[in-house]
Amino acid sequence: MLEKEKNTFKNSLAYAKQADAEDPLAHFREKFNLPKDENGKNLIYLCGNSLGLQPKKARNYVAEELDNWAEIAVEGHFKAKVPWTEYHEILTKPMADIVGAKPGEVVIMNTLSTNLHLMMVSFYRPTATRHKILIESDAFPSDSYAVKSQIKEKGFDPESSLVLWKPRPGEHLCRFEDLEALMAEHGEEIALVMIGNSNYYTGQKYPIKEITQLGHKYGCKVGFDLAHGVGNIDADLHDNGPDFAVWCTYKYLNSGPGAIGGCFVHERHANNKDIPRFTGWWGHKMDSRFNMRVDFDPIEGAEGWQLSNPPILSMAPIRASLEIFAEAGFQNIRAKSRKITGYLEFLIKDLNDDRIAILTPSSPDERGCQLSIQVKNADKSMHDGFMQAGIICDWREPDVIRVAPAPLYNSFEDVFEMTQRLKELLAKK
Repeated sequence: MLEKEKNTFKNSLAYAKQADAEDPLAHFREKFNLPKDENGKNLIYLCGNSLGLQPKKARNYVAEELDNWAEIAVEGHFKAKVPWTEYHEILTKPMADIVGAKPGEVVIMNTLSTNLHLMMVSFYRPTATRHKILIESDAFPSDSYAVKSQIKEKGFDPESSLVLWKPRPGEHLCRFEDLEALMAEHGEEIALVMIGNSNYYTGQKYPIKEITQLGHKYGCKVGFDLAHGVGNIDADLHDNGPDFAVWCTYKYLNSGPGAIGGCFVHERHANNKDIPRFTGWWGHKMDSRFNMRVDFDPIEGAEGWQLSNPPILSMAPIRASLEIFAEAGFQNIRAKSRKITGYLEFLIKDLNDDRIAILTPSSPDERGCQLSIQVKNADKSMHDGFMQAGIICDWREPDVIRVAPAPLYNSFEDVFEMTQRLKELLAKK
């Protein structure tokens, strides 16, 4: 479908406006608060890969819970319109639909790195002969810190227990055949394959199903960090079969800075009470949770990994965002994402400037909405130029601009205007 559309793309404002007029998701833009300049003009926001925009209903839902707290206080746990003891449950199905999971496999809890540690407590169980963790070499720093600390906590040395999946010299993207070679060499010693999907720097989407099958072939547990993938790619977690996945909700899921995260545990582990885990009372079955003086009896599925009361004020914005996702339909979101990012790629290539390289894979099946644009001999002044022109994107050292047209609130005109500014900035260099 996209290959045919590429042949119809045009480098013109008229085409961009027409594409917006024909976009069935265009009206969802009005459900978000767009940042403005000092004159009240909308800025072009292409930074959803770092922080998604605020859904307008988020304020209402937070205010609703502040009112409950003020008016009924502790009774809000059971008498609020959405009782606080059940609040996380109304988020479960829409989140499960986004990540391609069964509701029992998903829970909203904690923050991403906390959930990653909790999952590694359960699924990184090293032995003297199988103690290694495999990650991509340019993993997001928090993932790297987390796995190294888990290795150390288990009494091993990251120098000998960490296996890195690296791009080849002179390349930016990881090749699956190189992962196969690493597994052939180290697979019997690897306890956990833990990949960040999609890669924060290049925007490369790693093949979840193939990586999972490869890891399981060698007897490894397999997990994914979907921080840059959730709400942005088809994860299909249940069918693809990893043991676990973790994610944040403040990027493409538009739930606010530092918002609570999510977690997936495959259903094959749902009823296994013998899996080691750190425990807390909110993971205990609801029918006896408030008895207090009983042994821990975990809820079946992902909810059994909960520790503490859910933070209601943090969950309220997620509710607002997930309602938008449910209304739009995730497959419709992905279809627009493929088209609008394809249009961005077309416009950048149409500049015909040999100072520009796109690090992100060209195939829509190997990326989400982000394109990582490398500009030869650029520095952060390039990014500053975008900001001065009213375009918010993201800079990553040493020379990469990350641009992410989020399909729920970005327009084809946004993308066209961004590339016009890029052309002007290049002309000044």
